[in-house]
Amino acid sequence: MRELYEKPSIIKLETGYLNKFGSSPLYSRKVRADIDGVAIDTLVERYGSPLFVFSEKELRTQYQRIHRAFSNRYPNVVSAWSYKTNYLQAICAILYQEGALAEVVSEFEYDKARKLGVPGHSIIFNGPYKRRSILEKAVREGAQIHIDHLDEIYDLEEVADELGTTISVGLRLNMDTGIFPQWTRFGLNLDSGQAMDAVKRIHAGGKLILRGLHAHIGTFILEPDAYAVAVSKMVQFGYEVEERFGYTTEYLDLGGGFPSQSKLKGTYLPPDVAVQPIEAYAEKITDALYASLRPGDFPKLILETGRAVVDHAGFLIATVFAAKRLPDGRKAYVIDAGLNILFTSFWYKFNIELDREVQGVNEPAMINGPLCLTLAVIDEGTLLPPLRRGTRMIFSPVGAYNVPQWLQFIEYRPNVVLIGQDGSVEVIREAETLEDVERQERLPERLRLPTDGSV
Repeated sequence: MRELYEKPSIIKLETGYLNKFGSSPLYSRKVRADIDGVAIDTLVERYGSPLFVFSEKELRTQYQRIHRAFSNRYPNVVSAWSYKTNYLQAICAILYQEGALAEVVSEFEYDKARKLGVPGHSIIFNGPYKRRSILEKAVREGAQIHIDHLDEIYDLEEVADELGTTISVGLRLNMDTGIFPQWTRFGLNLDSGQAMDAVKRIHAGGKLILRGLHAHIGTFILEPDAYAVAVSKMVQFGYEVEERFGYTTEYLDLGGGFPSQSKLKGTYLPPDVAVQPIEAYAEKITDALYASLRPGDFPKLILETGRAVVDHAGFLIATVFAAKRLPDGRKAYVIDAGLNILFTSFWYKFNIELDREVQGVNEPAMINGPLCLTLAVIDEGTLLPPLRRGTRMIFSPVGAYNVPQWLQFIEYRPNVVLIGQDGSVEVIREAETLEDVERQERLPERLRLPTDGSV
């Protein structure tokens, strides 16, 4: 077969420093032939490309590690799985089997949890938008509702009147923990007195009982000390509420924000240096609890784990479709996966592995998806050897937020498979077809075109 001709291009290569093994970034590359023992070739032959792959073994292992890190340090720990991070039934079912409650932020997620078989009393209901109808359903079914704003107090009081009962609630707080930007959109501000005003209103109404406090201080929090600040403030606030109104804080819900080993774009340090292990977070949080709580007090500590649990369990296999040379000298590769299914590429620089050894010198390359969209760039510049059509790239970690945020835009959404602990492979979400995409559409009869193609 004749080699394809490519016009020569001269670009400056930044070789960097040799490491202690004498290797250079010009020749170093990562190769992955399988996921949990199942060959990449086999996965693509059976289920197509692009393809999301989840590892049940990694998912369970990571959940157990996080739960153990906290429960070894504090005697009353409960985990709650954040549905918005990945709401596929199989993922949610695995984590429920592991003992996680369901943490939901919408009627859609609440309904998914209930349909899966999660009882109402095992659901934590967060979020700023809870319509009256879903609030009533959640109260009837025993879900733990966290109040986000004053209007929700009024809605719940009306539900309490209608059902002739009092309702146990939690209160979502936001506060300054030294993290910028502060998350002030959700919950009631502790520092300004807004949260205490909400407690006054709850007490005055006499229809709600405050049982717990919740704070979700941000996302991808790299500083464990921020959680220590949050814990200290929450405990102090809880004691003030108890002294003034008699409500005992039965639980402290720390929300999420725990990072995975993803690399944030624009950061210099690699994730294994920039991101502290989960044990460091557990140490700071539990130390703050012991320092703030009164002797003998051990309120339940709820952890709404999301990204840190599932991110590393997810992989995306994509295939090189074409290569071209850009005017600035960079090589550009078109692959069959774009921002439509890899939404978090806006923020993260993924680990990229190839399915085979490739000869040649690495050079800066751009990775583009199949979309006719200028922004549809997976990686603006990464070192890659010369790749032929058909070479497969494996992106990781991609288990968090990509499936829930993927778009039906230009391309069909692909299969998603789960590799079981025994090495079996099962489809947990089928690839889309045209019928799936058009199922909710309705074409007026007057606009229907002739089926024989005539005009």
